[in-house]
Amino acid sequence: MATRHFLTLRDFTSDELTQLINRAIELKAIHKSGKIYEPLKNRVLTMIFEKSSTRTRVAFESAMAQFGGHAIFLSPRDSQLGRGEPIEDTARVLSRMTDCVMIRTFAHETVEKFAESATVPVINGLTDMYHPCQILADIQAYTEHRGSIKGKKVAWIGDGNNMCHSYINAACLFDFELVIATPKQYKPNEALVANASHCVKLTHDPAEAVKDADLINTDVWASMGQEEEQEKRLQTFEPYQVNTMLMSLAKPDAVFMHCLPAHRGEEVTAEVIDGEQSIVWDQAENRLHSQKALLEFLLKDK
Repeated sequence: MATRHFLTLRDFTSDELTQLINRAIELKAIHKSGKIYEPLKNRVLTMIFEKSSTRTRVAFESAMAQFGGHAIFLSPRDSQLGRGEPIEDTARVLSRMTDCVMIRTFAHETVEKFAESATVPVINGLTDMYHPCQILADIQAYTEHRGSIKGKKVAWIGDGNNMCHSYINAACLFDFELVIATPKQYKPNEALVANASHCVKLTHDPAEAVKDADLINTDVWASMGQEEEQEKRLQTFEPYQVNTMLMSLAKPDAVFMHCLPAHRGEEVTAEVIDGEQSIVWDQAENRLHSQKALLEFLLKDK
């Protein structure tokens, strides 16, 4: 049987993704009950971080600890990756020593190349193109608060970045309407949008995107590696701030999400992210439980 990887949401079927969300909710309940559940005892996850992280590292490391396994942290500073070892060689070696590899890096081609040589599951912890693990936590949070996201309207406001790209995939796989509002020069990948035209709409008007939306989502205006563009981006994205006025155009029971870290006063106001419609903290917590569901799916009984 071929090794399964999770590099984008499209590596799984719609049914498998729904199964993951439901299982994440179950695993969260098990954890809250205090019950010990260790399906991955003596299993080892390697975590490779070329990009820094808070939630991804803590969630995966905690997930393995709670499952009875272990996680190893590697960065270019303390591994041969930083000294030019071919990534294919690293993949072959880690596949013989550990049970799964999670990579958080810049180029999406890096995780693809790693997965080609690996004989254990490889998980995309974030690349410049996609962030599929975050989507699992987001869908879990929406499901917990409002039920199925199928048929709902989701508004993405801001940069057409890796989160936006993963939401495009999610719209097709979870069957919801996605309206993306970005400045003209920061649109998402054109091929992705074209392939998802039946469930995704692009606009440059935040008000149009948010009108009657069930979920409003945004992200920082300058991601890691874009710091030199900070001032230019602040000016360009100013009309795309998610504030109380913009939220008022959505449905009365709409929820707000942000994958964090957030810059209050830039992409979102404090009144929104800390307000009653925000489910950001449940969303963040769910990184732990959705990633446990993913690890269990990829590793249990394998």
